[in-house]
Amino acid sequence: MKRLFLFFVILNLLVLHSREVASQITINKVVIDAGHGGKDPGAMGKSSKEKDIVLAIALKTGAYIEKYIPGVDVIYTRTNDKFVELYKRAQIANDKQADLFISIHCNSNPSSNPHGAETYVMGLHKSKANLEIAKKENAAILQEENYAHMYEGFDPNQDEDYVTLSLFQNAFLDQSLDVASRIQDQFRDRVGLTDRGVKQAGFWVLYKTAMPGVLIEVGFLSNPKEEKFLLSDDGQAYVASAIYRAFKEYRRAFHKENSSAISLIKDEENINNDQLFFRVQFFSSQNARSLNANIFDGIADVAEYYHKGLFKYTAGNMKTIEAAAILKKKLIEIGFNDAFVVAFLNDERISINEAKQYLKK
Repeated sequence: MKRLFLFFVILNLLVLHSREVASQITINKVVIDAGHGGKDPGAMGKSSKEKDIVLAIALKTGAYIEKYIPGVDVIYTRTNDKFVELYKRAQIANDKQADLFISIHCNSNPSSNPHGAETYVMGLHKSKANLEIAKKENAAILQEENYAHMYEGFDPNQDEDYVTLSLFQNAFLDQSLDVASRIQDQFRDRVGLTDRGVKQAGFWVLYKTAMPGVLIEVGFLSNPKEEKFLLSDDGQAYVASAIYRAFKEYRRAFHKENSSAISLIKDEENINNDQLFFRVQFFSSQNARSLNANIFDGIADVAEYYHKGLFKYTAGNMKTIEAAAILKKKLIEIGFNDAFVVAFLNDERISINEAKQYLKK
């Protein structure tokens, strides 16, 4: 009876969620979920705990989104070291009617050899390894009081229970796979992490969220080199900026494909030219730099963009060319002799002449 009840719950949710997918036209709310916390440390490295690393990355990711994508509401499942039940994490996302759920975790292995990042979406595991990852992350349930009642009899240690969860995979599978692929591309191409691929498995927290969602394993704490990287401020910044960029690309592509959303967004952008900004480009490199690197110390509003084979860095985010010119002068005075003003419309670089024409309109 319990299985039959769960089956009908899933079918009802599928119908409801499919309707929500069809009506969704914008992506303006994202939930950032730092895995584990409090009495649940997660994976353990020689010098680290998963709960601490993923919280740092989650907060940095959210900060990037809030700073560089105006209009997006970032919601955190936790902002400090506290234990949050799995069902509550999903409940937070559902109650806020979020458009995307991103859960951040670290991996581990009995061997110190495995390394790299992988991103999961809700679905049927295709390998024993995928199932074991799901079991490990779902095991947090066992630390909760009255978990048997709260999780409808689901046992994270029973293989057959994951078959039931897999029935839920189709509602947001395409969108979730899109996000996951973009995250893995960023990890591989911009951070230099080994790409372990996009995978499917039965994660309770993804099963219960009523929106596209991914669960990211950013690296192995059991690998000494990767643990050192993930413990460092630069490493955490690189990982966070990769997730942020993937989200920005996904959001932009989603809006481009949805003509109704584009019309809505353009109406918002045309009000007071809110999306036209002038910045000062002062540095470029063949390799990506952390926005917290020493070279950027003392410079406000540093942002990165990729253009013509180079990673380029700008300062400021001003509404007038005149204000940008003042900042340009200051950057030249502190040693960035090649600094110059650039214009961005809707986060895409345009020429200064195009910016002037836009202002005239």
